[in-house]
Amino acid sequence: MPQPRAWQRMLSGRRLDLLDPSPLDIEIEDIAHGLAFVARWNGQTRGDHAYSVAEHSLLVEQIFGEMHPKTDVKWRLAALLHDAPEYVIGDMISPVKAAVGPDYGHLDDRLTAAIHIRFGLPAVIPALIKKQIKKADIISAWLEATQIAGFSENEADKLFGRPAPLMIKTLQIRLRPAKEVRQDFTDRHNALIAAV
Repeated sequence: MPQPRAWQRMLSGRRLDLLDPSPLDIEIEDIAHGLAFVARWNGQTRGDHAYSVAEHSLLVEQIFGEMHPKTDVKWRLAALLHDAPEYVIGDMISPVKAAVGPDYGHLDDRLTAAIHIRFGLPAVIPALIKKQIKKADIISAWLEATQIAGFSENEADKLFGRPAPLMIKTLQIRLRPAKEVRQDFTDRHNALIAAV
């Protein structure tokens, strides 16, 4: 039997091998495009546009920057790219990831390493930085859950923990067309790369 195809053709023309991804086959335009069309919360959000992984990534990078204003710019870039593999593998909600098992994690790790190397980050970021990005990701999840995904604050508190009151008051989720989010994601990436 022939081996099943394990690569995807990107709009840039690159052919990304999912089992052995090369940093040379990764382009920010492909990431931004893919993430702008991948819906968070399996699309179960209020509004006229899907809340995309690209929009979520912009929010996580913003939260991370507010929490750690003196951190090196490269870690802000890591925060922006924290879900970048989802441009290829999609956004699976946590219960589905748990059901799929460790193979999902291995695929995600390989793609993350290639993406990081492509943009000048270490293949594996330091544990402390990863933990700080995860904290920003959880705050983002709380905001998304309560503002657009139909969760009560009490329910979100139990699942994610309650963010600082200032974050709750000042950060508002925006649902925008994919084209606009794609451009903002690309622009933010380019600004961070220029500042590294």
